[in-house]
Order: sequence, then C-alpha cells, then structure tokens
Amino acid sequence: MVSEIHMTGPMCLIENTNGRLMANPEALKILSAITQPVVVVATVGRFSLGSTVQSHTKGIWMWCMPHPKKPGHILVLLDTEGLGDVEKGDNQNDSWIFALAVLLSSTLVYNSMGTINQQAMDQLHYVTELTHRVQPKSSPDENENKDSADFASFFPDFVSTLRDFQITESKLQGIETFFTTRNISICSPFAGLESLVLTYVNAISSGDLPCMESAVLALARIENSAAVRKAIAHYEQQIGQKVQLPAETLQELLDLHRDSESKATEVFIRSSFKDVDHLFQKELAAQLDKKRDDFCKQNQEASSDRCSALLQDIFSPLEEEVKAGIYSKPGGYRLFIQKLQDLEKKYYEEPRKGIQAEEILQTYLKSKESMTDAILQTDQTLTEKEKEIEVERVKAESAQVSAKMLQQMQRKNEQMMEQKERSYQEHLKQLTEKMERDRAQLLEEQERTLALKLQEQQRLLKERFENVSRRIQNEIQNLQRTMIQPRTCTIN
Repeated sequence: MVSEIHMTGPMCLIENTNGRLMANPEALKILSAITQPVVVVATVGRFSLGSTVQSHTKGIWMWCMPHPKKPGHILVLLDTEGLGDVEKGDNQNDSWIFALAVLLSSTLVYNSMGTINQQAMDQLHYVTELTHRVQPKSSPDENENKDSADFASFFPDFVSTLRDFQITESKLQGIETFFTTRNISICSPFAGLESLVLTYVNAISSGDLPCMESAVLALARIENSAAVRKAIAHYEQQIGQKVQLPAETLQELLDLHRDSESKATEVFIRSSFKDVDHLFQKELAAQLDKKRDDFCKQNQEASSDRCSALLQDIFSPLEEEVKAGIYSKPGGYRLFIQKLQDLEKKYYEEPRKGIQAEEILQTYLKSKESMTDAILQTDQTLTEKEKEIEVERVKAESAQVSAKMLQQMQRKNEQMMEQKERSYQEHLKQLTEKMERDRAQLLEEQERTLALKLQEQQRLLKERFENVSRRIQNEIQNLQRTMIQPRTCTIN
C-alpha cells in the first residue's frame, strides 16, 4: 500500500536541547509510516527549508514529500539548522549534528553564496572530524589507521553549490576523499530511516561512537524482515485472487503455487538489502514451503467438505429407501445395485469436487458394505452360488479401486516432489542472479574504494613534495641572502 505524505511544512527531526541530542517522536512517527523507498538529501550551509523554521531551535529539520522525478519514492530534505552559530550551541554538538546529517543522507549538499568566509570553512572542517566521531567497522583493528576510503564506502554523495567566488582545489582536497563525488549524482533509495535515526542518536547519547557497519547491518535485518513479510503478503494475495478451493487437480494447485512463489521471490529480491549469506531469502523459501503445504491441506479439506456434502445430497434418498424396505424383496438387490450405479454416475458428473473425490466416495461405499450385503442375502431370487459370485465381484471391484487410489496417491507424492525440486531450482536461479549482481556491485565498490585510496595517497605525496619543495626553496633564499649580504670594513 502506498503511503501518503502530507507535511505542510518542515519539522524538527533531531533536537539539540541543553547540549543533548534527542529524536522528535512525532517526526519518527512520520518516518515510520513511510512504506516507499526514500531519497535523503541533507544540506549544510546557507539554506533554509522555509520561513516557518524556527531559527532559535537548533538541530536537524526534515521535510518529506513525494519525489518530483522518481515516482513511488519519497524525498526527505534535512537541514542542519544553526550549524556553526555560536549563539545556539557548541562545537561538540555541531560536530555530532554534521555527522548525523552525513550518516542519514544519500546526498550531502554544501550550500554557499558569495565568498567562502571563515564561517564557511569552519563548517567544512566538520568533515575532517568525522574520523573521530564515527567508526566504519563494527570490529576495527586497533593497529589499523582509519582510512578515508573506508568512510567513503558508507558516506553519501557530496554536492557543492558554490557560486560567485574562486576556490582553490587544495581547500577541498581534505573533504573530497571522504565522499564519492562533488557533482550531482543519482541517489540510492533506501527505507528504514526511522531505525537509522534512533540507532545513531542512541549511540551518541550513550557516549559511544556510531558504527556505520553495525547500523547498516541492523537496518538490513529490519528491512529484510519486512521484505520477507512483503513477499509473503504478495504470495497470499496472488493465491487468493487466482484460486477457488477446492482445485480440481493437485497439479492445478501446484502450478498456481509455483507462479505465485516466483513472483513473491522477485518482490523479496527487489526489497531486500544486504542479505548476508542470503539468510532471509532462505527464510522466505522455508515460509513459502509451509504456505504451500498449508494451502494443499486447505485444498484437501475443502475437497473433503465439498464431496461429503454432495454424497449427503445424492445418496440420502437411497438410504431412506433402504430403511423403508423397498429393496428387501425378491429382485431387490439388482434394483439396489442399479440405483447405486446411477447415483455414483451423478456424483462423478458434479464439478469442482477436488482431489478427494474418489477417496471420499470409496470411504462412503465401504461404510455401506454391511447394508449392501444384507440386501444381497435377503434377495430370494438369487441362488447361493450367484450370491457367492456377487460377493467375489464386489471384492475384486474394491481391490481395483484400492489399487487405483494407491496409484493416485503415488502420483500426488511424485507431483509434490517435482514441485519441491522446481521450487528449489527457482530459488537457486534467483539467488544466483542476485549473487552475480551483488558481486558486480562489490567489485564496483572495491574499484571505487581503491581509486579513492590512490587519490588520497597521491594527495599526501603531493603535499609532502610541496612541503619539501617549499623548505628547499626557503633554504636557497636564506643562503642567497647570506651570500649577497654586504660586508662591513673596519678602518683603523
């Protein structure tokens, strides 16, 4: 179901009150109601979500709205209100607010007009403090230095809207290494923003360093659990719309299950997020297997109920005639058998009896064997030899029916096994395709991370070379000044 977002204006998401960061419950309630993917854009610098924002309230403000260019997505704008304002807070919380803006967004926009003044550079320096505010891995190596490339794999795109001034590349070199780009790029939609907000704010409030990897894994568990529920709901919807129980044959039911299962798995694949070891897809497969078994059981019960009701309607008049003694007379047995065969034919002609049709009928007939035998034995027109022949005929016919039912049962078991194998192959196929996509994405991320590391190493080497060059140049200049310094002569 598509969620409707009706925000007439911005609302404070994370409040900075008395030096303490707190998430606004009303804002979290809005985020939790969003069922569509979200694209989060955070702004730093001279930007305002509107005149309704109370300038005296410091923190992170949000405004949710339908995405103007991505149908089925929600755009969430975040504004770091009061960042860097000495009258509204301290540098400690400013750093945390900036860190939260980075951690929660898929694109970070630095907005500036005019020249880059000291305040603007003070705001940008929060980027370089991120290594002290957050940790990228849940189990960091104490002997391993934090690499900006590790942060870049988690951090959003960086967009700078700098107008009407000149800026040297060196001023942004310390910033760009933490982000994938400084140009506008396509945002990666994700859900579960409410969970991320609570995870990060609670970590900060408890004095811990927010861990991006742990938060992402926690979010993945929430999102993947929701993806499983969404897939199961889709399966149930498909089954409910397309089948009318009882199904005429087991194969009809299994074909419907296979089609619905495949589509449900596709729904999960589209909605899942970092399904490590594909545990949630395996959980989905297990739940779908149980749904299939439950569905087959429901179909069997529906068939049994339908057939039992038919037998009651069709054969109850015959039972009343037997009780009335209509067939307890000479020649009555043949009349009874003829009437019984006519009623069986009528039963077989009834539609939508389902897979239990034969079993329910034979169970009913077996329960009436004593009644049939009593009519046979009281029919004085039949000789003892004819009665014995008739008894043997009934036994042979019963044996044939039992063999037929056994074959049908074996065929049902074969169909179930074939369905399980097809189901396994379908999950394996979709799992393999997803693993290939994940592998390609991982390679792309590794290449990007390697490029960032090389870029950072080049920057460091360039800085060292420039420092050495400046030091040598200063020494040369000092030497030159010493050499050309005029000598003074003393005259006695």
